[in-house]
Amino acid sequence: MSAKIIDGNQIASEIREELAQKTRVLTDSGVRPGLAVVLVGENPASVSYVTAKERDCEKVGILSRDIRLSAQTTQEELISLIHELNEDEEIDGILVQLPLPQGLDEEAVIQTIHPDKDVDGFHPESIGRLVLNLDGFLPCTPHGVLKMLEASETPIEGSDVVIVGRSRIVGAPLANLMFRKASGGNATVTVCHTRTKDMAEKVRQADIVVAAAGRPNTVTADMVKKGAVVIDVGVNRVEDATRKRGYRLVGDVDFESVKDVASAISPVPGGVGPLTRAMLLWNTVSSAQKRLERS
Repeated sequence: MSAKIIDGNQIASEIREELAQKTRVLTDSGVRPGLAVVLVGENPASVSYVTAKERDCEKVGILSRDIRLSAQTTQEELISLIHELNEDEEIDGILVQLPLPQGLDEEAVIQTIHPDKDVDGFHPESIGRLVLNLDGFLPCTPHGVLKMLEASETPIEGSDVVIVGRSRIVGAPLANLMFRKASGGNATVTVCHTRTKDMAEKVRQADIVVAAAGRPNTVTADMVKKGAVVIDVGVNRVEDATRKRGYRLVGDVDFESVKDVASAISPVPGGVGPLTRAMLLWNTVSSAQKRLERS
């Protein structure tokens, strides 16, 4: 029997509807949520992603300030812009699209964003609050994974979870979220990576598998326990001469084989991606709510 497909587009749509209602209430109270999106250069994937985020803002009613800079922008110019946005009372969230062009210091840029406007959840203070289980912005993709599991009625508490990948954007923060003593946590979490011995055997023990390795077909059917839930975070381009653009998008999971073993699985595209964008809006609306409370 084929696995249930966890439809990220549908879940994200429901979250946007909820956020649209909150945005209307905030706007009626004199605080319209505002998101500044900064794109440096013309990386095609980044341009596409930023455009989708701006469409999402429009659907929800969030003010979206689109700032596009040339690839020749200097570090000083970018830092100066972020300082201006930090002081801008109309802006509740600042997103600097990564990766940045060569020669720009991403870490310095991230640390310049004020923690109160760090809606990506990448600032060291945001990460520290997550690790300490304190209130703060959650990184968008890990938060999106939790929302997918919640929507698919997959129990996390008491489950054995294996995360394949240890990046600071997905794997590491997701592990912290899933083992913390809180709602959406209390799991037993194993993180696998390039130095893991016998990864397949470890993945086979999991009730929930999250693939975030950045490599196609990292997780195959023989690695997945029958009835496990599989969340595929990866987005990879593979050549495909049958497609007009010459490639297709695939995840880190061998979807066609794993769907016959898993009880539920997220697709690529249409899985985690829409949830990542939805949680960015979630953080922006939350930031606006805090602005209202401070006023």
